[in-house]
Amino acid sequence: MKILMRADTHVSFSVPIDEPKAKCTYSQVLAALSVSLGSLVVGFASAYTSPALVSMTNANLTSFVVTPQAASWVGGIMPLAGLAGGIAGGPFIEYLGRRNTILATAVPFIISWLLIACAVNVVMVLCGRFLAGFCVGIASLSLPVYLGETVQPEVRGTLGLLPTAFGNIGILLCFVAGTYMDWSMLAFLGGALPVPFLILMFLIPETPRWYVSRGREERARKALVWLRGKEADVEPELKGLMRSQADADRQATQNTMLELLKRSNLKPLSISLGLMFFQQLSGINAVIFYTVQIFQDAGSTIDGNVCTIIVGVVNFMATFIATVLIDRAGRKILLYVSNVAMILTLFVLGGFFYCKSTGMDTSNVGWLPLSCFVVYILGFSLGFGPIPWLMMGEILPAKIRGSAASVATAFNWSCTFVVTKSFQDMIDVMGAHGAFWMFGAICFVGLFFVIFYVPETQGKTLEDIERKMMGRVRRMSSVANIKPLSFNM
Repeated sequence: MKILMRADTHVSFSVPIDEPKAKCTYSQVLAALSVSLGSLVVGFASAYTSPALVSMTNANLTSFVVTPQAASWVGGIMPLAGLAGGIAGGPFIEYLGRRNTILATAVPFIISWLLIACAVNVVMVLCGRFLAGFCVGIASLSLPVYLGETVQPEVRGTLGLLPTAFGNIGILLCFVAGTYMDWSMLAFLGGALPVPFLILMFLIPETPRWYVSRGREERARKALVWLRGKEADVEPELKGLMRSQADADRQATQNTMLELLKRSNLKPLSISLGLMFFQQLSGINAVIFYTVQIFQDAGSTIDGNVCTIIVGVVNFMATFIATVLIDRAGRKILLYVSNVAMILTLFVLGGFFYCKSTGMDTSNVGWLPLSCFVVYILGFSLGFGPIPWLMMGEILPAKIRGSAASVATAFNWSCTFVVTKSFQDMIDVMGAHGAFWMFGAICFVGLFFVIFYVPETQGKTLEDIERKMMGRVRRMSSVANIKPLSFNM
């Protein structure tokens, strides 16, 4: 390790130090995989309407009538229910625990899919979608919080992206299966997905941080031993958790919502809300929910179902690229790349639809919508897809993490509902080109938000992030201010 003292000492020297390397245990991987299966269910539920509405609105394939307005509600009611789930999820993860809250969504997920699969009218479909959306809202809040509190900082980015990767597997699975199944059979497949998730969730422990918040020190120690390995010395980490909890208890107030409005807490909360806003106003859920319809409207020379599968494959592969890069390049670099890719493709896509609306012959560039969608999905999945959720579990202070995550998740689903429900109206009012240009302009603003407001959290512990975000970093003496400039693990 190379150590450089303060500049006024004019001394530079090297000291050989055996650095403890981060050890990613199999138990941490098992915990990440277990909760990520819940994200697979979420991804499948989010993508369901894109292939299902094609057969559901076909009078020859369904026994009841689904009007265009009803179809828009089948797509839009899930994010609306996700809003309710996000609001309820905050108290749930505080009082029931992170693991128990995630586990409690499995059976309702199964029930929601059976309601849709066995539907004899559109009301049953809407009820099933609402229940699924409520569980999606709870899961999208609790999954990143669980991983943020259980995974070591050195691998938190990599393992923290597993839910996003599995969510994209769920989307791809839905797109592929939807090519061969009608809406009812696709729902039966959705009902089978939560079963392995339910089984594996019984194998993993609650987060040590939640046990400490409830005064269960011995249970927290056992959870840490399970996560870090039997040979690991968990006492320093446990003592750090207890100190953080003691600080939080001393500063806690009775009114949690008033606590959110404190100046020191507003900064991390506003950053999380901003990331959620620009994630959803990039138009991603309009793309996922209405992929087939968009390609049909574009008059693409490639079959719409084939296009959705290609988009799903790209979405899936891009997340694994992000998984490899996030603990090497950092969060902000990936957000920059993500933003630029989405800005360029949305403006090009808007230009294509504008030319088409003016009567220009676009048949010689029928490949352009798919190319833009591929680059757009690639860009989104590298940065603005997974990182807002990952950073929500990182930057929110421990004492308000449950309530603040609830607010951020509810806000995310509010934006999702607005975009999803109003996308068709946007196209009717301003044309497809106007809708895509609007999303592109919002992404452009989001680029400056990332540059000036979003911190880098790569490799930092949750306690270090919290101290920096809340401005409680003490200036040290010149002797104590010796710090490593560079090192090789």
